[in-house]
Amino acid sequence: MTAAMIQTSPEAGRETPVQVPLATRPLGVLGTFRVARRNILELIPEIATRQPMVSGKTGVRWHMVMDPGANRRILRDAEEDYPKSDVTKLILGPAIGNSLFIAEGAHWRWQRRAAAPAFSARNVAALAPVMTAAADRAADRIAAGAGRAVNLHDEMVAATFEVIADVTLSGGTDFDRAAVHRAIDAYIAQTARVSLLDVLGAPPWVPRPARMVSAGAMREMKRIADGAIEARRAVPGDGVPDLLDLLLDAADPETGRRMETGELRDNLLTFIVAGHETTALALAWALYLCAHDPAVQDRARAEAQAVLGDRAAEAGDVERLPYIRQIVDEALRLYPPAGFVSRTAKKADTLCGREIRPGDTVMLPFYALHRNHLLWPDPHRFDPDRFAPGAKVDRFAYLPFGDGPRICIGASFAIMEAVIILSTLLARFRFSLVPGRLPKPVLILTLRPEGGVWLRVDRA
Repeated sequence: MTAAMIQTSPEAGRETPVQVPLATRPLGVLGTFRVARRNILELIPEIATRQPMVSGKTGVRWHMVMDPGANRRILRDAEEDYPKSDVTKLILGPAIGNSLFIAEGAHWRWQRRAAAPAFSARNVAALAPVMTAAADRAADRIAAGAGRAVNLHDEMVAATFEVIADVTLSGGTDFDRAAVHRAIDAYIAQTARVSLLDVLGAPPWVPRPARMVSAGAMREMKRIADGAIEARRAVPGDGVPDLLDLLLDAADPETGRRMETGELRDNLLTFIVAGHETTALALAWALYLCAHDPAVQDRARAEAQAVLGDRAAEAGDVERLPYIRQIVDEALRLYPPAGFVSRTAKKADTLCGREIRPGDTVMLPFYALHRNHLLWPDPHRFDPDRFAPGAKVDRFAYLPFGDGPRICIGASFAIMEAVIILSTLLARFRFSLVPGRLPKPVLILTLRPEGGVWLRVDRA
């Protein structure tokens, strides 16, 4: 761990949690490519944490936007003028097809209308017992490591994958969870990286050879998902409907259109990839932050123990655990799982008084937005009370789930899962940092802790 990874907060006079040294000079095309392959966060200029907008040209004209008003225009008011960038589609398309996450226009709208009821508050609450059971199992596994260091990132990935597999395809004997998990990991590790052709602005039809590496794993993952869908069509599930049941029954309320097998599969894989990876990261970073600040951890533990006693958290407990929710929110601010998204401008526009031309790449670096000195006092400091009841946070200064019509459809699901698992663990264990084993924030597709989150675990 380099000294630059841990800095002292001048306002607070104490160390801040780990962060990445941002760029202090222009990188050029090759430098941009090398850095993007290693860690997209390092592409962000440090000045982006002190300005509303930064622009430049590296193959194509680009703009990084950290201004809430401009964010509102991009994500809500003129959303159709800022579709997902070609790079985003090139990276994600092989895994999740033309699903909700990357579809545009009418094709996106009908899928969103059809899928929205599956994520209603009532349906999410009905799936909460799966989260409670996974929290209990995670606690049992972690208890086996009491008295020594445990990689909490791996444990949170295991827990959240159990949840998403159970709520997506409960009882699915035709669904090879291990194979799907391996394929997802291979895809993120091998192909979800920026190509030199992406940096140069090459057209989407130009092949990116590196992304062909995991094509076999992707085909196998899709084959498994297709088989599970057809098996469920033949033998409908019973009991509480899972996500597949809800999507099989879903229809566009305006047209009556239902999803075909390929559309179901692409959206299921979207929910599986996004639904476990992002929540696992939020939990892993939250546990690291609690270990970083024992006073916060003690306060959260007292709240969890008062509400839960020795049982795992349930859906009805979430509203009674406000401080733990604040920790989750602050973890999502400091380490947003989707730390960097990009759009391509379709029309001429003006943002922050600056000309936007058709074809320009418009980037929303949430990592820099959430640490911008114009928007957040002492922005690198961990402070859950930023989100205390009554605190005023500009809606478009804090975007862990995006906003506008394309706000993450599973946001309420993710928050409920994170609070249930985090409160269960904090009630039972005390976590402390392991010297020399601090995580490094690295953004490839999501903001992962390189090297894991190794914490010493002791019973509370």
